[in-house]
Amino acid sequence: MDSSPSLRPDKVVDARGIPCPGPLLRLIDEFKNLAAGDIISVYSTDEGVKVDCRAWARKSGNEFLGDFEREGYYEVAVKKIAGEM
Repeated sequence: MDSSPSLRPDKVVDARGIPCPGPLLRLIDEFKNLAAGDIISVYSTDEGVKVDCRAWARKSGNEFLGDFEREGYYEVAVKKIAGEM
């Protein structure tokens, strides 16, 4: 997806340099601390983060907002819909 300058996450997880499934596990761990409606972004150098986070968001009932190519890394964004995690 293209970059989204209007995306303003409530939480950013910097998982650059961490191999799969590390970025997804960090997302899941931090997600527990978010309120419904919050947006979390994960920065990762592992391209698999795009597929992993999209699948997890769908399975968990949350909203995958997109994946974005940044300079040297990927950003994925998920919005918390479910109240519990």
